[in-house]
Amino acid sequence: MAESTFRVWRGDGETGGFQDYTIETTTGMVVLDAVHRIQAEQANDLAVRWNCKAGRCGSCSAEVNGMPKLMCMTRLSDLPMDEPVTIEPMKAFPLVRDLVTDVSWNYRVKENIAAFQPRKPDNEDGSWEIFQEDVDRVMEFRKCIECFLCQDVCHVLRDHHLHEEFIGPRFMVHVAALEMHPLDTGDRLETLRKDQGVGYCNITKCCTKVCPESITITDNAIIPLKERVVDRAYDPLAKLLRVVRRKGTPA
Repeated sequence: MAESTFRVWRGDGETGGFQDYTIETTTGMVVLDAVHRIQAEQANDLAVRWNCKAGRCGSCSAEVNGMPKLMCMTRLSDLPMDEPVTIEPMKAFPLVRDLVTDVSWNYRVKENIAAFQPRKPDNEDGSWEIFQEDVDRVMEFRKCIECFLCQDVCHVLRDHHLHEEFIGPRFMVHVAALEMHPLDTGDRLETLRKDQGVGYCNITKCCTKVCPESITITDNAIIPLKERVVDRAYDPLAKLLRVVRRKGTPA
């Protein structure tokens, strides 16, 4: 056992600051274990959100030494323990208290994304015929546990606070999962361009870096969506083709 110091944010949306706690740590502990020990032994009123403690629910998102992480999946052995470990709430969302933030904005965003719209079945028995590679392409996106770490690290939300103009990388992934689904017939590209701010992303790949599920957010979701939007809105040949098709439509 060893003694280690944790610098934890305490306070609400109006006032607060860091407070140091020194506790005994043991081999195998994760940051959430340390927070629970602080809560049990020194700060019974410390507010922290958590649930599964297995990296599956996304509840215990926070910033550890300035980096968005799941506390339950961040081992102390991977941190420099010769100096205080800083634990603070996510910065992209309003603070409720201590380590708890209000992430309800994300659920409101999701409500405004057009739902899955399947095409008519290919066969009389109600089944479809699709290629396995098309299925595999969107399966990666379904690993998302909605921890919102990608939203937290995104500079458009974190630094510029453009929540009303940009849906963030988590929901770019959600839109990609729908747009690339082999059975979906919905068209979300114009909304993505005009209302959901796909143009704000400058593909720094910071969201991909913090994803605990290792989803290739930037390369496999955001960039393909940006390419589709550009092809639709700015490709002169595509524009000409749409005009010709419209003129050829019977009155």
